[in-house]
Amino acid sequence: MLLLFMGGPLRADAGGVYEGVATCAGSTCHGRPEGNGQVVRQDELAHWQDRGSPGGAHSRAYDALASARGMRIAGALGLGAATSAPACLGCHATYAPGRQGARYQLADGVGCESCHGAASGWLASHYTVRGTHADNVAHGMIALDRPQVRAGVCLDCHFGSAEPGHFVTHRMMAAGHPRVSFELDLFSAQQQHWDEDADYAARKGRSDHVRLWAVGQAEAVRRSVSLFARPGFGSQGLFPEFYFFDCHSCHRQIDDNPARPHGFEVNPARPIPYGTPPYNDENMILLSAVARVLVPGAASDFDNAVRSFHAAIGQGRGQAAAAARLADAAGRLGSAVGASPARPDAAFEVVAAIASRAIAPRFTDYEGSVQAVMAIDTLLNALVHDGRITVGAAAGIRGNINRAYDAVRAPNSYNPAAFRAALGDAVHAVEVLK
Repeated sequence: MLLLFMGGPLRADAGGVYEGVATCAGSTCHGRPEGNGQVVRQDELAHWQDRGSPGGAHSRAYDALASARGMRIAGALGLGAATSAPACLGCHATYAPGRQGARYQLADGVGCESCHGAASGWLASHYTVRGTHADNVAHGMIALDRPQVRAGVCLDCHFGSAEPGHFVTHRMMAAGHPRVSFELDLFSAQQQHWDEDADYAARKGRSDHVRLWAVGQAEAVRRSVSLFARPGFGSQGLFPEFYFFDCHSCHRQIDDNPARPHGFEVNPARPIPYGTPPYNDENMILLSAVARVLVPGAASDFDNAVRSFHAAIGQGRGQAAAAARLADAAGRLGSAVGASPARPDAAFEVVAAIASRAIAPRFTDYEGSVQAVMAIDTLLNALVHDGRITVGAAAGIRGNINRAYDAVRAPNSYNPAAFRAALGDAVHAVEVLK
């Protein structure tokens, strides 16, 4: 029910009406103060509204537009009030001009239907006693239990899409918008408002956190290079659209000290001229590690597509064909990962691949290194979830993980060699638990 194209989703709810958060908020639905429902928790609204946790981030999204920072960004860009600017509302609210139901409220922020789809088609089947998840999906609910579908929905705002109001430009970041990053399994855990009990497993299956994380990496690569290849996205006037590039390769401290150490490290997987701003390849690096473990037959083709893409950027503006090849390779790899059978040692093997001689030398830049630490942390949590290691064992190596986080705590103090050493220590600590 969700067809992906180059840049964003064509949703099955395309003609539906957005009924609003209040439609879901009854005490017999999702508005209970405690999670004591028989089928679902029924306190999902309380999680969504939690002002002090990552789980409440979506409900706070609209409020950010009225903050001092939001007003300052909108003012610098000449957008007028951020709370009414389509360029902001596309991601900071369930923005549906002309398709609002009677209980819709723009100020609700990113509400239920931003992720689950316009409710007018599936609401009736959703609250019937004999209704099923399959019935809801057939009537337009977005099948978020499918990893590629979930990744596509999240990426619309947590990377960007071709839809209006779904793209954070370099101009926006220059005005003060924070850098956008994405990791599907971590983001899913922060927003989790369901219990994976027997009933959930019967309706939707059990989560495979390694697969979810890996598919997120694949879809992030595909979304990034697909958008970059689209007219109007890859360039900003005379210059490339720098949103796609590694921020910290340019945003470094500058001085005229002749003894200043070089801040640019040659990357073995990027055949680009020395000093050229590199494309942000954080997800490409980790997807390469995934391929070596879960789909080894596709690893070489993907790595070649990555190298060709970097080479094309270093040679000029004719990168569309290389981008299309890389997007296709990432998409096929994501599909293969999504269909791969569960493997009990997959998380251990991917962790080892991230620190391997083939992958670790590619962590030369801040953004990729941050993504790598999140990956190790996510995969450690997957090992706990799958019963491969105990909670106590994971806690025992938390210090090693935190030292890797410390190595990417501040961009200005980031040191690639020091980071790789900290990453290696963290990975070794995980491997000892096997």
